[in-house]
Amino acid sequence: MQHAKGSATVAEQPAKTVVFDLPSLDIMQVLGVQAAGVPEARYPESLSVYNDNAIPKAGTLFEPDHDAIGKIAPDLIIVGGRSRAKFDDVAKLAPTLDLSIDTGNALASIERNTNTLAAIFKKESGAKEALDKLNKAVANLKAKSAKAGNAMLILAVNEKTSVFGPGSRFGIIYDVFGFTPNDAVKDLSAKDRHPIKLEDIARADPDWLFVIDRNAATGRAGKPARETLENPVIRDSRAAKNNRIVYVDPYNWYIMGSAGLTSMQQNIEQISAALDTAIAVK
Repeated sequence: MQHAKGSATVAEQPAKTVVFDLPSLDIMQVLGVQAAGVPEARYPESLSVYNDNAIPKAGTLFEPDHDAIGKIAPDLIIVGGRSRAKFDDVAKLAPTLDLSIDTGNALASIERNTNTLAAIFKKESGAKEALDKLNKAVANLKAKSAKAGNAMLILAVNEKTSVFGPGSRFGIIYDVFGFTPNDAVKDLSAKDRHPIKLEDIARADPDWLFVIDRNAATGRAGKPARETLENPVIRDSRAAKNNRIVYVDPYNWYIMGSAGLTSMQQNIEQISAALDTAIAVK
């Protein structure tokens, strides 16, 4: 099987798979495949089965536990995203795939990973159905976003805010969902987050402002993003006046990276609903 680090020989329908990449776990769940080991993490409702201690934990999202993996004796290990740096480490224990996504080609990456996992677990029909549903949802959203005006996406951490442009970690808002990048973000480097002051957000005055609250995503205490943005500087902006500040699902965007079938579908549904509401208000 081809993957981000090259290729690996994998047994068909491996009996035991340890998965450190949450988007891959998301895809496997949709395909009806359960992992034999997963990292200690906060799991969303769609993956709530992994909150149960009956499923062995094999480390964290960043640090595999060799002893725990050894006890599971997996036929396959999957890494990606936060765990990709440990590929060489865990590849010594079992055949390993790196299913990290290419943020500049997010939708194609999801399709590739879905088809890869479907081929391994013999779930091709389920994969086709899921991908057809996803691509239809993307097309429907793009038909709406094409008429929605320009957009900006920011990450809020307490009182600090950063902005992301096309091709970046959160660039799917433009690259996949079809929003026109605001002039202030369209030429930003895709490799970095770019600190931005509230005054600069207001000056850019996007038609739509999408907000990821990192504290809400990680479960850490801190100032909610909504409190940071509910101030006079932002209150007079076009997005605020038109109720077009959207607090996106923080877990799906920050933890899952919008890279799983369920997380991507849920993100599309949330933003599509926001657009429908805006159209209804006109």
